[in-house]
Amino acid sequence: MLSFAKGRYRARTALGPEDLEAAQRLRALAFRGPDASRPDTDDFDAACTHVLVEEARSGDLVCCFRLLHLGSGAEIGRSYSAQFYELSALADFDGPMVEMGRFCIHPDWRDPDILRVAWGAMTEYVDRQGVEMLFGCSSFHGIEAREYYDAFALLRDRHIAPKRWLPRVKAPAVFRFASRLRRKPDLKRAQAKMPPLLRTYLLMGGWVSDHAVIDRDLGTLHVFTGLEIRAVPPARARLLRAVAG
Repeated sequence: MLSFAKGRYRARTALGPEDLEAAQRLRALAFRGPDASRPDTDDFDAACTHVLVEEARSGDLVCCFRLLHLGSGAEIGRSYSAQFYELSALADFDGPMVEMGRFCIHPDWRDPDILRVAWGAMTEYVDRQGVEMLFGCSSFHGIEAREYYDAFALLRDRHIAPKRWLPRVKAPAVFRFASRLRRKPDLKRAQAKMPPLLRTYLLMGGWVSDHAVIDRDLGTLHVFTGLEIRAVPPARARLLRAVAG
């Protein structure tokens, strides 16, 4: 069972139906807004380990995410991401993989330590399970790509996946930012518009697909994101483990 605490917050594995329902309610609030009529659920929940981040004193749920463990890339078709991206290139990845999904922070909580604790818990899980790649869909709020042109231009210039792993287009509605954007990114604006989770992936040497999927169900744009643990630069690996320490 995963258990990690630092400062005001603690992260732990969901223990039963009540914990899972609390995570699904938070997901509905974060992705679908305060008027969501029911919890956010899907068929992948049953196959995943769910992680809750709580404010230690009150027990308030402030963040959640789920983890799907795959023995190797040969199982990539089981992932949530495989619904949206053609991932056959990753079938050759020979180590254990984990998909991080449905990551969200309660909209009323803006403490950056929440994200740090979530990454600390993830690092503990990676080390304990011998994970060699993290991946998932990193979401931008809303479906209007124009709002994020600078962020997408920065991804195009610096962070596209290596050719050997590059996801191909599968979803019916996508924004092909790598081939269609011609602008030079405004770096300050790009960083301001980059989702915090994606920003952390990139800090550790992560990479993204060359297109964003337009997900009208959740009201997001998302990019496939991968992070090869063995390719993380040593200084950045120490930084990540310092967060967990």
